[in-house]
Amino acid sequence: MFKKILVANRGEIALRIIRACKELNIPTVAVYSEADADSLHVRFADECVKIGPPPSSQSYLNIPRIISAAEVTNADAIHPGYGFLAENAQFAEICESCHIRFIGPSSEMIANMGDKSFAKAKMKKAGVRTIPGSDGIVNDLKTAETIADEIGFPVIFKATAGGGGRGMRVVSDRKELEKAFITARTEANAAFSNPNLYIEKYFEHPRHIEVQILGDKYGNVIALGERECSIQRKHQKLIEESPSPAVNEKLRKKLIDTAVRGAKQVRYESAGTIEFLLDQDGTFYFMEMNTRIQVEHPVTEAVFGLDLIKKQILLGAGEKLDTIIRGYKLRGHAIECRINAEDPDKNFRPSPGKIEAFHVPGGPGVRVDTHAYSQYVIPSFYDSLIAKLITSGKDRDEAIGRMKRALDEFIIEGVATTIPFHKRVMNDIDFQQGNFDTKYIERMLT
Repeated sequence: MFKKILVANRGEIALRIIRACKELNIPTVAVYSEADADSLHVRFADECVKIGPPPSSQSYLNIPRIISAAEVTNADAIHPGYGFLAENAQFAEICESCHIRFIGPSSEMIANMGDKSFAKAKMKKAGVRTIPGSDGIVNDLKTAETIADEIGFPVIFKATAGGGGRGMRVVSDRKELEKAFITARTEANAAFSNPNLYIEKYFEHPRHIEVQILGDKYGNVIALGERECSIQRKHQKLIEESPSPAVNEKLRKKLIDTAVRGAKQVRYESAGTIEFLLDQDGTFYFMEMNTRIQVEHPVTEAVFGLDLIKKQILLGAGEKLDTIIRGYKLRGHAIECRINAEDPDKNFRPSPGKIEAFHVPGGPGVRVDTHAYSQYVIPSFYDSLIAKLITSGKDRDEAIGRMKRALDEFIIEGVATTIPFHKRVMNDIDFQQGNFDTKYIERMLT
């Protein structure tokens, strides 16, 4: 087992990892920027190291400073959480060269599966259905036009190194193609220092379904059900749940079998996610693999009774799947609402500032993952996530009922939040009946 783990992240996920480490009796090191000096992950870690000024490029994305922090504190492992350096192959490779265990897959795996064209080819080899589109990078407009004509409009440009909706543009007809191509390349280069794009068929009313996987170093892989992630705005997820109301037992088995087959094809290890696009006719297509823990992992934990961060750490230490996971079974239903410092009445405009009052809900089936507290100042430099509110119950109706109650009990004053928006969704008849897709919020807000 690791002697000490450095947490290369901030906010709720850093605190989440520290909690898991405490239960495993592993000392932790928190790194923090000047803006996060008063954050709870700094307070509850065993040691802390300031790594730079507020901008993430000078702190949480500063690889030399993070490696130095690990070396001076004698940390023998680094957990990257999600975001920042979690899917940075160079960072993982540097950790490996410094004999520091990167808790996640290998640098080669991250690089390969981060290359969307490589991932697509591997999934095809495993017999996994992929979305029609380019087989690799689209380097010029003429190639994009040819492929778009072949697969038919609408199409979508996606950054090969992308995520979170950046470097992504939907094109409804040929006259929009050039502008979208240029804009997507520019955005991708700014966000990922990589302008490369690929092009795919764009489906009008799909659902976004992902499957949680765990793999060990010995070729074993399991899948822990599916998560419904269709409630999103500008490709950013806002509400997730497990299981999906659109997936029956027969389809679930197909999704799980497909995800496991795909993960075994690439010999995946650690926690990860295989994401699918589910069409209205029940056909699903591979979209991408995320080589990290997901923001929405708590809903899977709730329905399977597992601590995925602890399992991820154990897998990183070389444990076998069959020794750390036994008798897992899907039970009940769970929903997660991302509580962001954003004003839904003003086009979800960010609302950083001081929290004047903060009260978290409780009661049966309620969990809150947060790094915030009363008088905490939400910095303007990072993601606007304040908390993740998770409710669970014996079925979807009970989970929704508990979410309504928990949202009513959640008090955050001083900054605008998405709580009113989540209340609106929970009371919407289409959501309650499971009648939604990735365009749900667009329709709801018009």
